[in-house]
This record gives sequence, structure tokens and C-alpha cells, in this order.
Amino acid sequence: MTVREHIPVVGGLAYVERVRQLPATFTATLMAEPDNRYFRHAIAVAASGQKVGYVAPEVARRYYEGVKASPSPIECPARRAAASDRETSGVELLLDFSHLPIAPGE
Repeated sequence: MTVREHIPVVGGLAYVERVRQLPATFTATLMAEPDNRYFRHAIAVAASGQKVGYVAPEVARRYYEGVKASPSPIECPARRAAASDRETSGVELLLDFSHLPIAPGE
């Protein structure tokens, strides 16, 4: 399985002010949210100690157990999306999962 380098972060208006303050590239921290009432496989994305969104649900489902089981925080490179990404999909941030210390599940 090829690991994607452009994993979308969703969250919309709730985090837009935090997202706008981020540099063009940064390190994101992934955190499983087992008590999330909206999505049981929720993986929050944080930058500089603040939540900035969530890994897209269709991707989070495959990585949730690995993130949850990790004994240390999972970090990955991230970047702000290009204007064309925002215009076509509304995505503000993209993650690079190509070097995660965990493998995707089924």
C-alpha cells in the first residue's frame, strides 16, 4: 500500500483563525480522541500545542488504532494548502504520512 503524502485536515470554521497563524510548513502532532462523540476513529491534529483540525475521516479510520496505541506522540510534516486546494476542496492543511512510525490498518 502506498502511503499518501497529502492527507487532508478537516475542521472548518472552528479552527480557521489558528490555521491562518501557522507558518507555510510545520510539524503536526496526531492525537487519538477515543471519546469523540461524532466520530469514533477521530484523530485530532495539533500544531504549536493547539488543535487545528482532524485527519479526514476516510483516512483516520485506517490510522486510528496505531495512533491510539503509540507510547509517544506521533508527529509528521504538515503544510498549509495551496490556494487551488482551498478553492476546489476547502482543505486548509495537508499532512505527509509517508514516514509515520505506524502502518495503516485495513
